[in-house]
Amino acid sequence: MSLRASNQDLYHNVEVRRVISPLAIGANATKTGKIIDRAGYFGVSFIASYGAVATTGSVATLVMFEGDVTGTMTSVADADMLGTELAASLTATTPRTSGVSKNFSTKLGYKGRKRYVRVDVVQTGVTSVGCVNVDAVLFNPEIAPTASVAASQ
Repeated sequence: MSLRASNQDLYHNVEVRRVISPLAIGANATKTGKIIDRAGYFGVSFIASYGAVATTGSVATLVMFEGDVTGTMTSVADADMLGTELAASLTATTPRTSGVSKNFSTKLGYKGRKRYVRVDVVQTGVTSVGCVNVDAVLFNPEIAPTASVAASQ
């Protein structure tokens, strides 16, 4: 493969890692995501996918954290995000519309300088949220092409 070809395709320039496996989150509960180590990559974005949510009052909010070490993670400043936590979250709405407020995916990017990042999902409401999962897409690697790695890491 030529250097030019490896710089122009997405497949060889990203790595996908699982942050939160698909699951239903109970009423007023938080699912803590896996910490993503950005070493070797200059960027990371998170993809949140929401399944068939039936209840109109349920809310699932993404909350992003960062840290120089994994033991002291703090909330990410809005200036270090691409997009907003609110825009990437599941909001209360009536009625639920497929592709808009159920059965849809959103993204939230990080442009800060900390090595470690994490996304949690915080559910508020009296009923559980339908299935939700979050994946991290690490991009712009220091060394390309990247190795093929399973998303379940």
